[in-house]
Amino acid sequence: MAKKASNVIIKEEEVQTTVKEFHVGDLAVYPAHGVGRIESIESRTINGEKHDFYILKILENSMVIMIPTWNVNSVGLRNTIDSTQVPEIYDVLKTKKDDIFDNQTWNRRYKEYMDKLKTGSLFDVAEVFRDLFLLKLVKDLSFGERKLLDTAKGLLLRELCTAKNSDEETIWTEIESLFDQPVAEA
Repeated sequence: MAKKASNVIIKEEEVQTTVKEFHVGDLAVYPAHGVGRIESIESRTINGEKHDFYILKILENSMVIMIPTWNVNSVGLRNTIDSTQVPEIYDVLKTKKDDIFDNQTWNRRYKEYMDKLKTGSLFDVAEVFRDLFLLKLVKDLSFGERKLLDTAKGLLLRELCTAKNSDEETIWTEIESLFDQPVAEA
């Protein structure tokens, strides 16, 4: 049997071997929304076919998202990072991109930043945060840039808090201290 996802036919056998498996109570990250908890796994009948869904409740705002269990890879649902990856995230924050202050238009930067946030990768989120945080030091950010900075900051803080089993204030102090030191060139 084949399943259709985003105009792509996926064979059932492929889905079984490549899909990440989550259990009730697991923490997971949904791109651009952040850390959530798998509240349940429910079956629904759609167009006469039975499908299983992860019910993910986003921790920050209690938003509930239904994710087809066979489609977690394509939507980007992933495990949270663990504490061993935190230093790598901090390294991303400490490393400055060479062309951060180029004359790139706001629209192009905005699209690049949104694309990075949508990947769900905390490394990409850290890059967006770092770039906008550093840009804010040299110029006033537009409303859209400030909103993106706030979004990236929230996603970054919440996942780092989960990874380190710490509170936001402590993590924010650690992040700020990274920017008190000279930022390394990429």
